[in-house]
Amino acid sequence: MNDEQQIRDTIQTYFDSMYESSADKVNGAFHASARITGYIEGELHEMTRDEFAGFVASQQPSPQATGETLRAEVVSIDIAGDTAVAWVRDDYLGLTFLDSISLLRADGRWQIYNKLFHVEGPAG
Repeated sequence: MNDEQQIRDTIQTYFDSMYESSADKVNGAFHASARITGYIEGELHEMTRDEFAGFVASQQPSPQATGETLRAEVVSIDIAGDTAVAWVRDDYLGLTFLDSISLLRADGRWQIYNKLFHVEGPAG
């Protein structure tokens, strides 16, 4: 499997983590040192991977369990050696997010190292 497909698989695990409210999938997609940062309604939110995993897992019932449709897309991916940057868009908790995701190849697999999120507005 080539790097782009491996990166897409990591991003899909991230999307699935939110859709299924799965801390295990967050931990599978994100590096242990990852940070998740962005603004919601003018307030800065900063989380570690473990804090984000706990937040995602707390969303019960999960979007999948309530029958919501998963709306998520990879907008672009740029790869440079063992690093990559991807723009992704998804609907989560009634909002549409545009995320800038930095990834790195660590321990032989692609992992999300940093996620900066921007709220575009209400979910479409």
